[in-house]
Amino acid sequence: MKNKIMAVSIMFIALMGIAGYGIYWAFFDVQRINGQDILTELASPDNTYTVTAYLNNGGATTDYAVLCTVTNNQTSKSKNIYWNSPCQTAAVAWVDDVTVMINEVKLDVRHDVFDYRRQ
Repeated sequence: MKNKIMAVSIMFIALMGIAGYGIYWAFFDVQRINGQDILTELASPDNTYTVTAYLNNGGATTDYAVLCTVTNNQTSKSKNIYWNSPCQTAAVAWVDDVTVMINEVKLDVRHDVFDYRRQ
């Protein structure tokens, strides 16, 4: 009887973990968002990184949003670093070789991510 309760408990915990990850992926993971219309593209001063800003149209039910991705030009790896809504413009300026200012938000492109839903 104890083994059966233990097995059911483990299965329940595993299912809750899978469901929790699915909800996080579907609603909160900024890395799964794709850009739509390119607004601007700007390389870092040493040309190691390139930031690309996109305007995303949410359709009739949501406002426009801006997504910025950074691409490491040496490895060609890309990741999303900025997601803001409602927003239709992207003022992008490099502060130094690894720090970028996007709409007055300062980000280190190596590890920082701005997501308006978490502010």
